[in-house]
Amino acid sequence: MFSDTIKNVRKLGVRHVLLQALNFATVLASGLMMWKGLGLWTNTESPIVVVLSGSMEPAFYRGDLLFLTNPSSLRYQTGDITVYKIPGQSIPIVHRVLETRDVPKTNVPSRSLEKVPRPENQLLLTKGDNNALDDLDLYHGLSHIERQHVVGKVRGFMPYVGYVTIMMNDYPQLKYALLGSLGLLSLLQRE
Repeated sequence: MFSDTIKNVRKLGVRHVLLQALNFATVLASGLMMWKGLGLWTNTESPIVVVLSGSMEPAFYRGDLLFLTNPSSLRYQTGDITVYKIPGQSIPIVHRVLETRDVPKTNVPSRSLEKVPRPENQLLLTKGDNNALDDLDLYHGLSHIERQHVVGKVRGFMPYVGYVTIMMNDYPQLKYALLGSLGLLSLLQRE
């Protein structure tokens, strides 16, 4: 079977195979550009995330796909569902805001402080809906989440669509097999 595939590639010719490889690279580059463009439009490094645990049940279940935004002027309110990332941790956490606090800038004279609190001075305390305690233990020494740790606010979701991502992370062989078969199909495509 593998020798038949090699014979088919030889029949196509080097020029055709290179053209197909270029088309495949164009598709990958287009997907990356769309991802980065969506990130710029929503002002977040990751506009789409997958729920990896059951800590937000029944609001979100494992495998749900979440859509995020993070406008710089947005102030988070109690009850908002946020995605945040603690420094030194690679996996973002999806939890609900329990409490917000405003901290004035210390290097600004007190008479010139603005009457309206600024979003970048906001501190957040979060908790998973399915958890008994707040997230203080997850913060690794921080008392609250700072605005710089917030990836975004959940604006919408699609249930269970993210299971594909979870399966590919749990079984890396599946990911490599899928990518390899897509690459091979794109090379063998005659159009």
